[in-house]
Amino acid sequence: MRNTGQPPGSWYAATATHAPGLVPLEGRATCEVCVVGAGFTGLGAALELAARGASVVVLEAATVGSGGSGRNGGQVHTGQRRDQAWLEKAVGEADALALWRLAEDARAGLMALVQEIPCDWRPGLIHARHKPGAEAADVADIAHLRDRYGYDLIELIGARDLAQELGTDVYFGGTLDRGGGHLHPLNLALGMARKALAEGVAIHQRSPALSWRREAGRIRVTTPSGEVDCRELILSGDGYLEGAVAPAARGRVMPINNFIAVTEPLEELGEDILRSGAAVADSRFVVNYYRKTPDGRLLFGGGENYRPGFPADLAEFVRRHMLRVYPQLADVAITHAWGGTLGVTPHRVPYVRQVAEGVRIAAGYSGQGVMLAPHVGRLLAKAALGDTQGVDLLSRLPVPPFPGGRLLRWPLTVAGLSWYALKDRL
Repeated sequence: MRNTGQPPGSWYAATATHAPGLVPLEGRATCEVCVVGAGFTGLGAALELAARGASVVVLEAATVGSGGSGRNGGQVHTGQRRDQAWLEKAVGEADALALWRLAEDARAGLMALVQEIPCDWRPGLIHARHKPGAEAADVADIAHLRDRYGYDLIELIGARDLAQELGTDVYFGGTLDRGGGHLHPLNLALGMARKALAEGVAIHQRSPALSWRREAGRIRVTTPSGEVDCRELILSGDGYLEGAVAPAARGRVMPINNFIAVTEPLEELGEDILRSGAAVADSRFVVNYYRKTPDGRLLFGGGENYRPGFPADLAEFVRRHMLRVYPQLADVAITHAWGGTLGVTPHRVPYVRQVAEGVRIAAGYSGQGVMLAPHVGRLLAKAALGDTQGVDLLSRLPVPPFPGGRLLRWPLTVAGLSWYALKDRL
């Protein structure tokens, strides 16, 4: 679904800090690096480039943070999107360790940002098991992270303690990750943009990149009313990247839609819900994820679709999922509801590549973008200036095309995703 700006009904937009006034690109601009997309990846790249003294122009098709960066659940998960055991098999133990360290660097960088940018950071992330019989796998994963990677911030939670913490008995236990947490993602993006502007970055809103071409050893990026002449180009935007600008991602990054609703303040009804203030993501294929806002509302993400367009009544679409977890909220009003698009890859690992001379792309975070994307942006910036180590590591993650070729890719993938989602409900 095309991004035209902050989505109607967004609680994030209703509670956002000051958005910088930015104008479209008019005429011709020249810089060392052009960045497409003013979300977490693009702004992370811009900040790194500015810190290293490079001139930067950022082109944003809509408004700062109005894509996935300002619409998501605001949850911060440690590690990569896939667990370390999977990564060890996919890329080997040495690269799996390097990817863990990269993710820890990303977490440290994010913590530095939230100390500087007001965005309601709160620690604690619970992974809740929606089916019985998986406790042994959690125990093994905790031990694996502790013994091989030195990470000791995750602990097991039994079903009884979890029910008391969450205020619902629909789960069979889980884990608490004290290194994870949650935040207001749009305020983080807006804060990153203000910081970039203060460091001399030029950001142009309502300036979609329509095409790019190499010419006389330079790269020319065309917008509806201007052109950027640059030496290097960074493409970000995740599920909102247009195919004409990023054709290399077309077969490997699939846009899917996810939805969030926010209740009225819960008052006394909320005293038994999420007692510690941690965020929650459950183990369903279509994940339910939720947390409390600073003013005591429940922000609940649930349900997705795989076609252009959103359901007609987003509040009721999400409410059905929320009531399976919290039936006691049946009479609570939903005050805000919105949808957004994210990019997923077949193996749920990011697609980070050099796709042409001087042109690099990052997309397909598959739900792990809040934690990873600002740091991946920094790595793309370093690569644009000659240090490709981080991008080279990420490029070794396997991102095959979706099956089916140009004509059958979409229906085959939608059928597969729908089957898994239906199976999850049985």
